Amino acid sequence: MYDSKRIVGIAGRVTAIFLGAVVFATVLPSGAFAATQKATNPSTSEEASPKQIQELMTLLGDPKVRNWLEKESKAQAAAEQAATEESVSQALDGRLAAIREHLAALAGTVPDLPNQFWQGRERVTADLGENGRTKALLLLAFFVGLGAAVEWLFRKATQRARGRLDSLPLETASDRLRVVALRFAFAVGLVAAFALGSIGPFLARDWPPLLRQMLFGLLVAFLVVRIANVVSHFLLAPDHERFRIVPMDTVAARFWHRRLGWFAFGWVLVGFGVAVGYTVEARQLVAYALGLVLLAIALDAVWRRPAAFHEGGEAPSTVTRRFGRGAVNTALSIGIVALLVWWVARAMAGFWLILVIMTLPLVIRITRRAVENVLRPSGSTQVEGGAPSVMEVCIERGIRALLIIGAIAVLAWGWGMDLAHLHEQDTWFARLADGLLTAIVILLVADVLWHAIKAAIDRKLAEAGDPGLANTEEARKRARMRTLLPIFRNILFVVIISVAVLMALASMGVQIAPLVAGAGVVGIAVGFGAQTFARDVIAGMFYLIDDAFRVGEYIQAGRYKGTVEGFSIRSVRLRHHRGPVFTVPFNLLGAVENMSRDWVIDKIAIGVTYDSDLEKARKLIKQIGLELQQDPEFASLIIEPLKMQGVDELGDYAVTIRAKMMTVPGEQFVIRRKAYAMIKKAFDENGIKFAFPTVQVAGETEPATTTAAVAQRGLELTQPAAA
Repeated sequence: MYDSKRIVGIAGRVTAIFLGAVVFATVLPSGAFAATQKATNPSTSEEASPKQIQELMTLLGDPKVRNWLEKESKAQAAAEQAATEESVSQALDGRLAAIREHLAALAGTVPDLPNQFWQGRERVTADLGENGRTKALLLLAFFVGLGAAVEWLFRKATQRARGRLDSLPLETASDRLRVVALRFAFAVGLVAAFALGSIGPFLARDWPPLLRQMLFGLLVAFLVVRIANVVSHFLLAPDHERFRIVPMDTVAARFWHRRLGWFAFGWVLVGFGVAVGYTVEARQLVAYALGLVLLAIALDAVWRRPAAFHEGGEAPSTVTRRFGRGAVNTALSIGIVALLVWWVARAMAGFWLILVIMTLPLVIRITRRAVENVLRPSGSTQVEGGAPSVMEVCIERGIRALLIIGAIAVLAWGWGMDLAHLHEQDTWFARLADGLLTAIVILLVADVLWHAIKAAIDRKLAEAGDPGLANTEEARKRARMRTLLPIFRNILFVVIISVAVLMALASMGVQIAPLVAGAGVVGIAVGFGAQTFARDVIAGMFYLIDDAFRVGEYIQAGRYKGTVEGFSIRSVRLRHHRGPVFTVPFNLLGAVENMSRDWVIDKIAIGVTYDSDLEKARKLIKQIGLELQQDPEFASLIIEPLKMQGVDELGDYAVTIRAKMMTVPGEQFVIRRKAYAMIKKAFDENGIKFAFPTVQVAGETEPATTTAAVAQRGLELTQPAAA
C-alpha cells in the first residue's frame, strides 16, 4: 500500500516541476526550452532483466531501505525545488540584464550617430559614385512612376467596366456580393499592375549590390503602402458610399482612410533597414524614432476618432457603454504606449500578446458589422436587427474562427514556436500545446456549426411566427413548427456541446472512455433519484409525439387551462385568459382537452312569447346567418352559418328555440355577440317579442285600485300601528 505522505510529496514535486516549466517557457527562448525538454527525456531503450527486478523487489521489502528512499526522495525534492527557484530567478535576472544592456548600447550610440551618418554617406559614394545618391533617387522615382503609369493604363482599360458598377443594383445580398467580388478583382488588378510596372522591370536587370538592396527595399515599401491604400479604398470607399463595406459615415471613412495610409507608410519605414555603414544599434535608434511618429499617429486616431460607425447611429460597444468613451480611449492609449515600450525593450513575447489582445476584438467587431452590412435584408439601407441568415452566420463565424486561428499563429511566431512541426516533438509541452491547438480548432468548428443550425431554426421560427389563415393546413403546420423547433434546437445544442467537449478532451490526451462510462453510471443514479423528473420528460415526449397541443392553442387539463405559450424539457407554460401563468409538469396534465383544433359548434338559445310566429323567426335567423357569412370580417371565421334547429323547450313563460353555427376555434364568442345584436334588431322590426317572466295580480276592482290596495296592505303588514 502507498503511504499518503509519500503521495502528497510526489504530487508536490510534480506541481513544482510544472510551475517551473511554465516560468521557463515564459522567460527562455524557444530553442533553449526545447533543448531543455529534450535533455530531460533520456532514452529508455534499455530494459532491466528479471534477475535485476527480483533483486530490486527484495531490497524494497527491507524497511530500512524504504526509510532511506523516503529521506532521499524528500531531499531530492527540496533540491529540485531550490534549483527551480534559482533557475527562474537567474532567468529573470538575465532577461533584465539583457534589457539594461540593450538600453545602454542605444544610449551609447546616440553621440556616434553623426559619425555613422557620414560613414554611410561615404560608403554610398564609394559604391555608387559621386552622384550615387541622386542616381538612386532618380531610379526610385523612375520605377515608382513606371508602376504608377502601368496602374493608370489598367484604370483606363477597365474604366468602362468600372463605370458599369455605378449602375448595378444593390438591393439584394446577392447583388452586393457580386459587386464586392468585382471590386475585389479590380483592387487585385491595381496592385498587380503597380507591382509589375515597378518591381518587375527593376528585377529584369542586374544592379550593384548596394543599389539593388536599397532600391528593392524601397520599392517593396512603396508596394506595401499601395496595398494598404487599395485595401482601405476597398473596405471604406471614402468617395463612394454605396460601395462601402464597413458601415460608417463619409467623414469617418475619410478619417480612417488617411490614418491607415500614413500608419502603413510609417510602419514600412520602421521595418526598412539597409546596412550602409550603420551599426545595429544606430538602425534601431532610427526605427525607434520613427516608432514615436507611429505612436503619435495611433494616439491621434484614438482620441480624434468619430463617435459612431454608421449614419444610422450604431449602438456603442458593451465596453464603451459600461466605462465610457474617455475610459476606453485611456485604456487604448496605455496599450499603445505599452506596445512601444515592449518593442524598445525587445520583449517581443509581451509585444505580440498585447497587440493580439488589443486588435483581435476590434477586428472581430468590424468584421461582424461588415458582414451584416453586405448581407442585410433586401430594401434596407442600414443594418437591422432580427434573425440573421444562415449564409451571414457562416461567413461571420467562419471569418471569426480564421481570425482567432491567425492570432494564435501570430503569437506562436512571436514566441518562437514552430506549429507545423509541433506534433513531431516528443515533449510534454509540445504534446500539451498540440492538444490545446486541436481543441481550439474543434471548439471553433463546433461554434460555427451550432450558430449555423441555430440561425436556420430561428429563421424557420420567424417564418412560422405569422399563423396566416386560421384553420388551414398551413396554419397547423406552422403551429407544429413553433412547438417542436425550440425543443429540437435545445437538443442539438446539448449534443454539439457534448461531442465537441469530448473531442477536445480526447485531442488533449484525456481518456474519454472512463468519462462516458462514468456519465452512464451517474445517469442511472440520477434516474433513480429523480423519478418524477424522468416521468415528466417521458410524458412530455409522448404528448409531443401524439401532437396533443401546440404553441398558441387553448387547452384545459384538470384544473389548469390557458393558451400554450411554450415548453421546457419537463413542463408546459399556460397563460390563462385572465392573465395568470401556470407552469404545469407534463406528469400532472393527465387528459388534455384541446379547444383550438379544427372547428367548434356554438349553440344559442332564444326565448320568445307563445304568440310569436316561429316560422318567421326561423327565416330571420337563417337570413342573419347568411349575412354574417357574407360579412368580410367574419367570412373566414364561419365554417357553417347560423341556422335554427327548432323548438327546444316549452317553458312556463317562453318558447325556447335553439340555433347553432360552426366556427373557427376561439372565434365563436365575437360572432355570437354580433349574432345576438342582429337577432334583437330583426325580431323587434318584425314584431317577434322576447319572453320574460312577469307577475300579474287579478281582482274584482280596477287594476290601479287593486295595485294601490295591495301596496297599502303591504305597508300595514310591514309597519304595524303602535299599541
